[in-house]
Amino acid sequence: MACLARLRDDTRFLETTFPPNHRRFQIVSATVDEVSCRFLIGGGGGAGPAGDASNEAAVVFTANFSESYPQTAPIWFTESEISPIAAILERLSETTKGNYNICKQMRILITELCRECRLPVPDEVFRIDEYLHGKNDQMEVDSSDEDPDEFHYEMELTEPSETQAKEDCEGIDTEHLLTLEKLKQSQRLEFERGSVSGSVQATDRLMKELRDIYRSSSFKQGIYSVELVNDSLYEWNIKLFKVDSDSALYNDLVAYKKDGFDHILLNCTFKETFPFEPPFVRIIHPVISGGYVLAGGAICMELLTKHGWSSAYGLESLILQIAATLVKGKARIQFGAAKTQYSLARAHQSFKSLIMIHEKNGWFTPPKEDG
Repeated sequence: MACLARLRDDTRFLETTFPPNHRRFQIVSATVDEVSCRFLIGGGGGAGPAGDASNEAAVVFTANFSESYPQTAPIWFTESEISPIAAILERLSETTKGNYNICKQMRILITELCRECRLPVPDEVFRIDEYLHGKNDQMEVDSSDEDPDEFHYEMELTEPSETQAKEDCEGIDTEHLLTLEKLKQSQRLEFERGSVSGSVQATDRLMKELRDIYRSSSFKQGIYSVELVNDSLYEWNIKLFKVDSDSALYNDLVAYKKDGFDHILLNCTFKETFPFEPPFVRIIHPVISGGYVLAGGAICMELLTKHGWSSAYGLESLILQIAATLVKGKARIQFGAAKTQYSLARAHQSFKSLIMIHEKNGWFTPPKEDG
């Protein structure tokens, strides 16, 4: 495909222009599925992103190409929690169609990061303009020859390369590889039947998040587990097995084993607008007091609202943050409480009321000494 060849050209150009030893911006790895890059803040007299005291030495970003690229923008994410950086990634995802190309996205990213950190823009950024100018005629031919829908369907039916398939499998146990393969087959079957559920961007991102979780050390160490409800990629049951061993909740979980349970069960549902809207998360069991848990099992976290969410957040980070929030809020298991206290309808209602209250009064930020 012309579009795939163009993507290879673009990634090779970026690797050459911003090598791993570049003083400011480095391409760590680049394939036709994703590009990983690193922005160096220190060493150039920069002050760090405005309003941030951490002044991180480097920030790593990953751009994931969905099957509909370049008709849709790459999906960006980072583990950095600096607000201006998250805002830059949001702007990249919401830009106009003319800026979906990865080279244009990189140009915007580097320029915006340098502006936030009050650093000079590297000269190599202007080489991107020269490169794109040289590719302009080819880009126009590609876009006029390909229908967006035809592009998506062709990509949908294209098998991954042997190298990419190996990379996708690396670090994942056989059991979970079978789960991923089953999901792929289900998606293909839905496509052939014309009954595709969800959206391309949500499905691609959720598949990547699931692969990352299967590879993660926290998952392999049994801190938590993930099960797909009715084999649906859009609804997860998350079992939280371990929390801070110095907390009262940890002791409650030990005692909870006498009732035949050894975990806190979370339910997480995703809309087709994910990752640009947060998932809805609630506790199914046990009934918990404190820990910022609301009536019905919803959780009081700004991160879980549209206002506090960012498409850059990863799902493992979210799971671990929920565990930390429960401990921080001094959560305790209510032994003997009626299981009917928690329901999906009550959770939605309490969370909706919570959002209305905080939209009016704002969110409370605890003192630093409270964590």
